[in-house]
Amino acid sequence: MNKNSKILVCDDDETLCYLLKEQLLEEGFSVDTVYDGSYAIESIKRKSYDALLLDLNMQDVSGEEVLKFATDYSSSIHVIILTAQSEIRKAIECIKLGAYDFITKPYDFDELLLTINRALEHKDLLVKTTILTNQVNKKFANKIIGNSLELQKTINLANKSAVSDSNILIEGETGTGKELFAEYIHKHSGRAEKPFVIINCASLPDQLIESELFGHERGAFTDAKSTKQGLVEIAHGGSLFLDEIAELSLSLQPKLLRFLENGEYRRIGGVTTLNSNVRVIGATNRNLLEEADNKNFRRDLLFRLNVITLTIPPLKERKEDILVLANHFLEAKSPIRSPKKLSSRAEAALLNYSFPGNIRELEHIIERAIIFAEGEFINPEDLNLPASAAHRMNLQIENDDNGKSDEVLSMEEMEKRHIAKVLKFNRWDRTQTANQLGISPKTLYTKIKKYEIKQD
Repeated sequence: MNKNSKILVCDDDETLCYLLKEQLLEEGFSVDTVYDGSYAIESIKRKSYDALLLDLNMQDVSGEEVLKFATDYSSSIHVIILTAQSEIRKAIECIKLGAYDFITKPYDFDELLLTINRALEHKDLLVKTTILTNQVNKKFANKIIGNSLELQKTINLANKSAVSDSNILIEGETGTGKELFAEYIHKHSGRAEKPFVIINCASLPDQLIESELFGHERGAFTDAKSTKQGLVEIAHGGSLFLDEIAELSLSLQPKLLRFLENGEYRRIGGVTTLNSNVRVIGATNRNLLEEADNKNFRRDLLFRLNVITLTIPPLKERKEDILVLANHFLEAKSPIRSPKKLSSRAEAALLNYSFPGNIRELEHIIERAIIFAEGEFINPEDLNLPASAAHRMNLQIENDDNGKSDEVLSMEEMEKRHIAKVLKFNRWDRTQTANQLGISPKTLYTKIKKYEIKQD
């Protein structure tokens, strides 16, 4: 627990600070000392600490003021109050304000050491809880399923990539398991015991993404009522997974580039340069070289990111994995008392389907079939495969184009017409349309605005 933990000691008694520092250094901690509250605040701004040992009675800036700043500035720093016996009531009030615990002077070092280690264990638990919240219900987390040669080649490359500390770009169609591979790389790397943090770049507007990534200071914008740590800070020592990285705006890309170059960043509204050591793994379902040629993605950011590129094969190129995955999902999602099985006809139907939505689509098909199937076996009609719908859509689009085949159109006009027709066919269901077009909902929305496509 002690290794690499950083502690700040703030007390106006320089002799006490010296003795504390020497004792803590012997225990393996990294220790800084300051003798005034104002210096403590400046130190917290410049450097990330795990614990603060804080005296209450100091001139100029009191210990209570430092405590208030520290707990507001960083949710991860744990404050332990050093107080005289006569000030226990004040120390208890400090715990109500956010201090972790207090120790009376003259302190017993073994007791102080025990309190510090408990605080660090609590801090570590908070970080892990934050990171794992969205993974609690993943029964088969971080398990890559499949025996195909294409998949095994990709896994082999992932294993080699994990050993390095380089940034990685994962390419692949929507639903192929890019996040699963990112987590696999993290778990097989030297950072496995550190945080694995995920952010979807297509799910939030620019300012919120920047705030999520780099944090913000209190008052930086209207709703910034307290200081917030960014994910790059939470992920320190671990891996940061940027899903849908092609959706990052051109205004935010230079800030990410700077972070990738030297690990430095600033919170929104902040003036202090902070530093975090993370390995960045980006993922996209688009061709970033083409995006760079079209001035939608910075070329220098692409080259900084794709030191190693991993391409996940679509499910249609690994047919031998379809039934393996289907049975895996059956095992995971079927009721324990009445497990379902695929009939031979259902297996044939799955093998003959193209899976434009890849593994994610297969998972949803199996989950739906479990609900619809009345007996022990799942039959083709229970799968409700959308092949006929896709066929009708293609026929309708072909009919709509009747008589226009000789018309010469620009690529943008062709894209505009195709998007409009798929939207119309799906009755303007944007999520379904985006899935069929192989783009994110955010990209679809951007193209609707760009081409001024309006609902009839």
